[in-house]
Amino acid sequence: MRAERVDVVVIGGGAAGLMTAFTAGRRGRRVRVIEHANRCGKKILMSGGGRCNFTNTGTTPANFLSANPHFCKSALARYTPAHFIAMVERHGIAYHEKELGQLFCDDSSKQIVAMLLKECEDAGVDVRTSCAVESVETREGAAESAPRFRITTSQGVVEAESLVVATGGLSIPSMGATGFGYALAKQFGHALLPTRAGLVPLTQSGKPAEQMAELAGVALPVTARAGKTSFSNAMLVTHRGISGPAILQISNYWQPGEALELDLLPGQDALETLTALRAARPDAQLRTVLAELLPKRFAERLCETVFESRPMKQLDPKPLQRIAETLARFPLVCSGTEGYRTAEVTLGGVDTKEMSSSTMESRRVPGLYFVGEVLDVTGWLGGYNFQWAWASGHAAGQHA
Repeated sequence: MRAERVDVVVIGGGAAGLMTAFTAGRRGRRVRVIEHANRCGKKILMSGGGRCNFTNTGTTPANFLSANPHFCKSALARYTPAHFIAMVERHGIAYHEKELGQLFCDDSSKQIVAMLLKECEDAGVDVRTSCAVESVETREGAAESAPRFRITTSQGVVEAESLVVATGGLSIPSMGATGFGYALAKQFGHALLPTRAGLVPLTQSGKPAEQMAELAGVALPVTARAGKTSFSNAMLVTHRGISGPAILQISNYWQPGEALELDLLPGQDALETLTALRAARPDAQLRTVLAELLPKRFAERLCETVFESRPMKQLDPKPLQRIAETLARFPLVCSGTEGYRTAEVTLGGVDTKEMSSSTMESRRVPGLYFVGEVLDVTGWLGGYNFQWAWASGHAAGQHA
């Protein structure tokens, strides 16, 4: 079959893939984007509750997990949140800061996808949707100017000097996520680090689940701790376990079987608070006092399953201290996670050891690039993973 020739083929029409495509296209490269779904940017569309948390103004390398924590530094330094914000403003997209540097569209995440596709159009990028990749081959011994890669797709064969893998991870398979990028990496001799669901709700079973039963929908501020890492934000009790920003964040650092603790009174000294309340209201029941510090249903369940509700004046210093310690270091027993079905990201992936941190190019196969979530770089919740997509895509697009 006769092949079409382009300069760059990008497999994946998500955030990192589209960013790579128009960055390369602006340099005069002939770029083809191959997207197996019927439209580009499906994950962008559903992100941030449909408003797309497109970056975080406080992005630093410390907000990312990787076996090589230095790998993300170069790309993040060269394409910053300010660069992406400038493009958003140029397209007239209204946005706002929600909390902690998180920027969202005022209207809809559709605006971000439309912006990326407009940039591709302006840069002459050829975007093909509903196009499945059937095979990828390298042209061994090809001349310097000849295309290195031959990609057979459901819409024909295309050859290119550069191939960019922007296929994402395994999270949210209902959006079309597959392990295709990992298979390509292995095909070309790259090592993979173990993958698991990240930024994901945690599940409970047995007695811990029974203790939380009937509390689904209750939310409260907590500090969640796993090892030396902690995050302060909201926790939400669900029918299957627990979720909310604090839990999604800590899920990246927690493994089943490891200890997980909650400070149920973040920002307060639990013992000081309870001691003051005992002095002020000695006749009040512990249940009543806790219901003023925590959601009422949550406080009542604590008194039914963990504490015995008595008048405050009956709580001597030692029992009061035990209650305070439990509130400050509440042991949360979880059996696992909800998995890739609801995970926002995939931890692990293509090992960065054989990648250039400045261009995202493989050191093993010239002209082969990996960008975005397929790599072993995972951001915190709050716009960081999008910023990695923009930064890594920009790095590859400037070089491919």
